[in-house]
Amino acid sequence: MAEAIKTDSSKKIWGLHPNVFFVGLTSMLNDVSSEMIFNLLPLFLTNVLGAPMAIVGLVGGVSEGADAIFRMLSGWFSDRIGKRKVLAVSGYTISTLAKPFLLLANAWGVVLAIRFSDRLGKGIRSSSRDALIADSVSPDVRGKAFGLHRSMDTFGAFLGLLIAVLVIWVVLGGGALELTGGVFHDLVWASIIPAVTGVILLQIFVYDVKLKQDPSDTGRSSLSGGKGAFSTRFWLFLAIVAVFNLGSMPHNYFVILRAQDLGAPLLQVMLMLVLFNAVYAVAALPMGILSDRLGRRRILALGWLIYTLVYVGFALSSTIWQIWLAFAFLGIYAAIVEGVSRAFIADLAPAELRGTSYGLYWSVVGISVLIGSIIGGIVWDAIGPAATFYFGAGAAFLAMLGIVTLVRE
Repeated sequence: MAEAIKTDSSKKIWGLHPNVFFVGLTSMLNDVSSEMIFNLLPLFLTNVLGAPMAIVGLVGGVSEGADAIFRMLSGWFSDRIGKRKVLAVSGYTISTLAKPFLLLANAWGVVLAIRFSDRLGKGIRSSSRDALIADSVSPDVRGKAFGLHRSMDTFGAFLGLLIAVLVIWVVLGGGALELTGGVFHDLVWASIIPAVTGVILLQIFVYDVKLKQDPSDTGRSSLSGGKGAFSTRFWLFLAIVAVFNLGSMPHNYFVILRAQDLGAPLLQVMLMLVLFNAVYAVAALPMGILSDRLGRRRILALGWLIYTLVYVGFALSSTIWQIWLAFAFLGIYAAIVEGVSRAFIADLAPAELRGTSYGLYWSVVGISVLIGSIIGGIVWDAIGPAATFYFGAGAAFLAMLGIVTLVRE
């Protein structure tokens, strides 16, 4: 297997290749930008544009799923050309250019097109970015590397949400129940600066890592029978991820509207998201390090169990304080699963096909979330909010059973 060439420890930042830090910094700034506006999209769609929940589910699903083909192609292409950075920079640039067009959105179809463009950028960058992180570190610190990246990324989300909370509080006050178009547009303008800064930092400070051949690489099978192919464990893991994500939906969309459904003022809804991201940011790095020591499979099973219980909690909640508690535990789930699953993909795939492996992973996630989001929105409209969350909890429980019984460490 090809592996990353080790770098001089004197050049490391927090014990890791500097690529990990600067990719994390770019992700942090991008999330400062994105979280100011995209968490508010379900409220913009319903409060300002008057869209039904089925449309919210569609937009949320497209947000997570329509970029799937680009994630796969960009990952495969990064393996073919042996370069990750150019695709990462291109993807972040496309997303940055898409955001200002939200100032012109006057119908849900326009929002859908803009969100698709943003996710096109994410599709182009995600697989190559994750492969670049995996290329830059040794296997014994992969959990730490992805945990640090998720912590920095989520700290950016925390900051972005704080900015949104401040703007909402100053303009609308603490008791406002609905979002206005004017406040949303103010946040779109403010989101441009951190997004542009992140692209510049990525271009200047991040570089591709050369790979060297590891003679111990043997015994992997593939659809084509060629060298360096994917193991059975890899395909099993992807199947289990698909089951989970059929029920995960774009969880921010549905939990935000669940909070509003129970009467939470807009400012409280935003502060719930702040809590979610604060918990996520604090816990992601320790969870990544723990997966390096205890194994990814156990940590992922724990995360999916927590998700199951949290979604049951959202279904049963009848008061706002219960929603606050559910948001906090949702942050714990995200801290456990988001980084560890990416480290596990690197464990299961050969380095020379790492971009392709992340492309396949993100494609499976995207397509299953797209399907699950549409189902979730229809179920919400036809039966009620609780049914949507029970559906998500059931899928997560099946995924937990699958990884415990079918996938070896």
